[in-house]
Amino acid sequence: MSNFLEQLRMFIWNIFNRPQLNDILDILIVAALIYQLIMLTRETRASDVMKGFLLLIFASLLSSLFGLTAFTWVVNLILNNGVLVLVILFQPELRRILEQLGRGTKIERGQGSLSSDENSRIVSEITQCLTDLSRRRVGALIVFEQRTGLKDVTETGTQLNSDISAPLLENIFEPNTPLHDGAVIIRGTRIVSASCMLTTLSESSAITRDLGTRHRAAIGISETTDALVLIVSEETGVISMARGGKLTRHLDATAITEILSTMYRQRQSSLFERARGWLKGVLRSVKE
Repeated sequence: MSNFLEQLRMFIWNIFNRPQLNDILDILIVAALIYQLIMLTRETRASDVMKGFLLLIFASLLSSLFGLTAFTWVVNLILNNGVLVLVILFQPELRRILEQLGRGTKIERGQGSLSSDENSRIVSEITQCLTDLSRRRVGALIVFEQRTGLKDVTETGTQLNSDISAPLLENIFEPNTPLHDGAVIIRGTRIVSASCMLTTLSESSAITRDLGTRHRAAIGISETTDALVLIVSEETGVISMARGGKLTRHLDATAITEILSTMYRQRQSSLFERARGWLKGVLRSVKE
């Protein structure tokens, strides 16, 4: 850590004395990384730790600048041992960053038929299920797998691999039935698994006290993956959506239909783009 601080001081000194194009580019890249780290830790307990760590770095730079040898030694001692602590504390955030980087190169698995008629049927079935459960105030938690694989989550539940239908989904979430407790995982056009345990609960301070474990679990998995999650509150019957760590509440049938239709259209477009790219690659190889 002492070497890092010394290099940082030299870096700042060089920038102010002879700024070059690569120095400006370097600053922009570091600023972007810091901004992303702040956004990832925003409204979590890790944000306070991040602020304290940055404050210690700033104090170390000032103490070194003014020649406060003893104080500099104490601060550097804390920072040297604090790096490992930060890695442990920021483990969820670091995992999220690596997952986001991996999504750009990940090849999606085949997800069944993506015809317009089938998509419309699936959207209609899910919308009907959620509105019926909301009317009867039956709790539900449905996770739609996107580019981030959820195999570790599906393995915690009961494997179904069945077609999507409103009666089946309603029966799964019916109280006092074997599969009602937990989440349903949907991959494309199939119900992959039911009664799955979502172990990562969101620690966001923005979540109100009236939201229980079901909503925290939904927000938690949307924070660490790109999954889209739909929730029905057992207490109020309110339908909500969690995506990207954000919760949208009080959805009606029209909003649910629009959300799901957009999701399936994007997936279909993505498959077409990959197929077109694959075909261009084959044609290029043949020409060569």
